[in-house]
Amino acid sequence: MIPYGRQEITQADIDAVVSTLKSDFLTQGPKVPLFERMIAQHVGARHALAVNSATSALHIACLSLGLGKGDWLWTSPITFVASANCALYCGAAVDFVDIDVNTYNLCPKALETKLIAAEQQGWLPKIVVAVHLCGQPCDMQAIHALSQRFGFSIIEDASHAVGGKYQGDFIGSGQYSDITVFSFHPVKIVTTAEGGMALTNSDALASRMDLLRSHGITRDPALMTQDADGPWYYQQIELGFNYRMTELQAALGVSQVGRLDDYVAKRHQLAERYDKALESLPLVTPWQHPDSYSGRHLYVIRLKLGQINNSHREVFEALREHGIGVNLHYIPVPAQPYYEQMGFRKGDFPEAERYYSEAISLPLYPTMNPAQQDEVIDVLQKVLG
Repeated sequence: MIPYGRQEITQADIDAVVSTLKSDFLTQGPKVPLFERMIAQHVGARHALAVNSATSALHIACLSLGLGKGDWLWTSPITFVASANCALYCGAAVDFVDIDVNTYNLCPKALETKLIAAEQQGWLPKIVVAVHLCGQPCDMQAIHALSQRFGFSIIEDASHAVGGKYQGDFIGSGQYSDITVFSFHPVKIVTTAEGGMALTNSDALASRMDLLRSHGITRDPALMTQDADGPWYYQQIELGFNYRMTELQAALGVSQVGRLDDYVAKRHQLAERYDKALESLPLVTPWQHPDSYSGRHLYVIRLKLGQINNSHREVFEALREHGIGVNLHYIPVPAQPYYEQMGFRKGDFPEAERYYSEAISLPLYPTMNPAQQDEVIDVLQKVLG
C-alpha cells in the first residue's frame, strides 16, 4: 500500500534522539528552547512555544486571547475537529464560515457577509481560526482587514503549512495574525512524532502561553504574589496544563528542521508532476493562489462525478483495493454527530458539502519516488476509465 503520507527518519535523526536519551535531560532541557529558536528564526517570528500537539497549541492560543464562556470562535468547516474543539475546551461556542470554491479555505467574502449579519444581531466572534488547508495559506490580508473592522483576533491554524509562504513571507511570521499554530505529527512536513508549536510576536501572549503549557507555574519573581521562600520556590498563578514537549521530540525536530525547505520543494515537484499527468482526467487538480507558496501537505483532487460512471465512494474504494492509500481531508466538522447536537444541519455550508462529496487526497510525501507516483497515476487512470 502506498500511503497518503509518510515521515522520513534518517540516521541523523536517530542519532540525535539517541544522543538525547543518553544526556542528562529527557524533558525540560536545552533541546526544546533550541528547537523553538530554530523555527522562530526560520519563519521570522518573535516567540515560538513548543508543546505536545497542535491541539494543545490551539487550546492555549485561545486561552491566551481570553476566549471563554459567552464568546464565539469561527473557523472553516473543512478542517480537522481540533480547529473547532479548542473553543469548546474554553467554554466558548463555535460557528463556521463556508469555504472558497478554489482554495477550499475559509472564504473572506462569506466571512464578511456573516460578520455583517452577526454585528446586527450582536454576536460577533472573539476569534477567527483561519485554517491553511493542504498547506495553502488563506487570504490573510483580507481576513486581517475584516478583523480590524469587526474587532476579532486571528489564529492561523497552519498545521499543514510550516515551510510555506504568503506574499513572500514565511507562514508564522505573524504579519496578519495574533498567533500561528504548527503541527509536527508524522504525516506533516517535518515531525517530532507528536508535537506542535504556537508562534506570536506579542510578548504578553507568549508569556501567557508559556504559563499555560506548564501547569500555570512560574519561577519568575516578577510574576509572584510574594517574595520567594527560598531558591526552590515556585508559584501556580494560572490553571495550566502539562502540554510540554519532551527533549526527545525536540531533538528529532532539531534534526528534521534542517530539511524543511528541501521537503517543501520536493512536495512541489511531486505536485507539479501530478498536475501534468492528471490534466486530461475528469477531475479538478489543486488550484494555487499566486500570492501563496503552499507547504503542499496534501494533494486533493475533486472528481467530476458527472463525467465518470462510478460514485465518489466507488472510486475511493477501488483506489484502496489497488494498493493506493488515499484518504479524505476532511469530513465537514458540522456534520459530526457531536456538532449536529448543537444544531448544525445539512445545507448550512453548501460549498463545504460539495467539496466533501468530491474530494480525495492522493499520496504525497518527500520520499515518494517516480515509480510510486506513476503507480498512483496509472491506477487512477484505470479507475476513472
